[in-house]
Amino acid sequence: MNNDIREQLPTLQWFPGHMKKARQIIEENLKLVDVVIELLDARIPTSSSNPMLEEIIEGKPRVVALNKSDLADAGRTGMWLDYFRRRNLPAVALDSVKGTGMKQLVRIAEELARPKTEKLVSKGAKARSARCMILGIPNVGKSSLINRLAGAVKAKTADRPGVTRSKQWIRIGTNLELLDTPGVLWPKFEDMTVGLKLAFTGAINDEIYDVEQVALLLLRTLRRNYAERLGERFKLTGELPETEQELLAEIGRKRGCLLKGGVIDMEKAQRIVMSEFRSGKLGLVTLDDVPEENLKKVDG
Repeated sequence: MNNDIREQLPTLQWFPGHMKKARQIIEENLKLVDVVIELLDARIPTSSSNPMLEEIIEGKPRVVALNKSDLADAGRTGMWLDYFRRRNLPAVALDSVKGTGMKQLVRIAEELARPKTEKLVSKGAKARSARCMILGIPNVGKSSLINRLAGAVKAKTADRPGVTRSKQWIRIGTNLELLDTPGVLWPKFEDMTVGLKLAFTGAINDEIYDVEQVALLLLRTLRRNYAERLGERFKLTGELPETEQELLAEIGRKRGCLLKGGVIDMEKAQRIVMSEFRSGKLGLVTLDDVPEENLKKVDG
């Protein structure tokens, strides 16, 4: 990301009390599960990961699930899956809305849990289902995933991030049980570009940062990497305006965001840009790059 963008990044320090409590709940209940499912946003696999996770799960078997793959660049998602697998982390791409990848995720979770469940039986314990915990930052789609797996609305959901508060066991078929827990976010963003991408995708509540600033930075990012899509979506002809402020104003004009006297309603234009990016209407976008050292195939 360019230095001039970095200089404008909003300062985001967010670790509300319920997030701290969420980590405590996870640590208290980790001993009850055999496998951890790490749920990431396929558009931002690095930015939506939790750097404290390995410390928290203490060596538990883990599978990476790239959710919202229907909103991400399919080619990039494939590269990310390859990256995780080369690190000996089983990985699967998911679309919780359509159900894509669910059977594969369940199969992998059961396989990872099998050594633990078979060991218990060998010691005389009664055979039981594999037990999993799904961990992910707010708004990464945990509740939607659980509801899809369970085939019914089991987890509590809401429009705003971070609202799944209480733990609950949910049975998936006959061989798997899921322990739902609140999402976890880290205490601070050492890299402000991470916080910015979380703001882009809605993982951070819109009320804690300057929406105008983030919308303008999103337009700058999309202009650099996906300029054609901006032009197509908002019916912009010719060269895009020179500044993000002018670009936002033109988008507002095209969408009829006008106040009395023909003044453009910039707030409405901001909401349109953020909403249409988050819903995938601006096309399939992946904002996090796979680390360069993992791009080349390993011989053999």
